[in-house]
Amino acid sequence: MSSPTGPGSGLPVRMPRPRQSGRHRRPEPVSAPEGAPTLVLAVPGDPSSESRGLAEEVLSIARSELPGLDARVGYVEGVDQEFPALHEVLARAAAKGAKRGAGEVPVPVPVVVPLLAGPDSVHLRTIRQAVLGSGTGAGLTDVLGPHPLLAEAVHVRLSEAGLARADRARLFTVATAADGIVLATVGGEEAVQAAGITGMLLSARLAVPVLAAALDREGSVAETAGRLTNAGSRQLALAPCLIGPEIPAGLLAAGSKEAGCPAAEPLGAYPAVGKLVLSAYMNAVGISPERPHGTMIR
Repeated sequence: MSSPTGPGSGLPVRMPRPRQSGRHRRPEPVSAPEGAPTLVLAVPGDPSSESRGLAEEVLSIARSELPGLDARVGYVEGVDQEFPALHEVLARAAAKGAKRGAGEVPVPVPVVVPLLAGPDSVHLRTIRQAVLGSGTGAGLTDVLGPHPLLAEAVHVRLSEAGLARADRARLFTVATAADGIVLATVGGEEAVQAAGITGMLLSARLAVPVLAAALDREGSVAETAGRLTNAGSRQLALAPCLIGPEIPAGLLAAGSKEAGCPAAEPLGAYPAVGKLVLSAYMNAVGISPERPHGTMIR
């Protein structure tokens, strides 16, 4: 699983600037208020060490953006202690909150954020059932996309695979850069439509045509690749608008073969994914980046 890297150890360390005074000072970085709801990341698909590592990295990004955040991972298909089921994680989080809030202001119920880039009908239905079945009254946020940050993440994955230029200024060339992108998703027509919105944003970044297709719908990828070829594209690439755990084994490789072109990696734990997870949580809870420490809308 690829992940962005920071500056090399030989580079100078950037030190924080002195805090400005007066009305033009920058907002104080926000931290999780005391008693804030637990964030539970709902991971779809068959649990694996790869999906666990990805989920933990996503939550690590979220915690770095909101210090003090209580965040946990629940697996939609979880079956044991190593991969705890979503409904069990919700029950434990709710029980802890009830105990902590006894005799005080009640602690809010957990907030579930689906680790899904788009409105995947199959996985979302399963997540909703798990949330309802937990009996905790937990809230469920929207999925992470469509969003400009997802278009950025797809662009980065394409460039890492040598299938797109890394910058908009075209300062260097990539011999294998695609001139047409099949943006792949799963989960039904609504997911394809949402991926199409991200595709328009990606098209604006790359200045090449981008069309969405469903990996889990027979003939969709081949049809979309044909439309791009008929429109003049000669060098295609398959780009998943998917995070990773929601893709059944072998489906991405089959889509690449069907389109007759190479494929980029799924989005994985790209930093934007962690930030979108946190944004979904903060919007649900009522925490604003500008809100002072220790306060929360109830």
